[in-house]
Amino acid sequence: MTREPPALDLRRLLTTLDRHKVDYVLVGGVAAIAHGAMRPTTDLDCLARRSRENFGRLADAMRELNARLRVEGLADEDAARLPVQLDADTLGRMEISTWRTDAGDFDVLTDIPARDGHRLRYDDLIGRSEIQDVHGIAVRVAALEDVIASKEWADRPKDREALPELRDLAADAD
Repeated sequence: MTREPPALDLRRLLTTLDRHKVDYVLVGGVAAIAHGAMRPTTDLDCLARRSRENFGRLADAMRELNARLRVEGLADEDAARLPVQLDADTLGRMEISTWRTDAGDFDVLTDIPARDGHRLRYDDLIGRSEIQDVHGIAVRVAALEDVIASKEWADRPKDREALPELRDLAADAD
């Protein structure tokens, strides 16, 4: 019997990333919530700065959270047995990776799409991001326009459902 995934514990995830001094920008559903969206999310998406040192700090944080790959169609127990070396080199080779931790699901991205489809990395987003308090922790949150553009490009059903609220938030901010 497959267990339910751990509930998303944002405070624990963010505190661990902060303690390990990981450079990242929040994107995805948590970023949308930080901008005022009410739609719940079940995972934390972060776009990490691409450097060996940062990936090393991220790997340390993820090991502390007992991270294991999250693989569609594979039970958590089976995914945990996959021979994955969680280190800076492995994270540096992955464009996007999906993980399950003891504090909930956690996705690591190295870029997100802009409206025109070109890829935006940490250095592209950081200047437009803002520091916000999320569960008592000061974190960098991607600009709402970047969150919207990423969801428009992804064009998954859950992204299309989220867009009207995000566009309303953007219109209210203007």
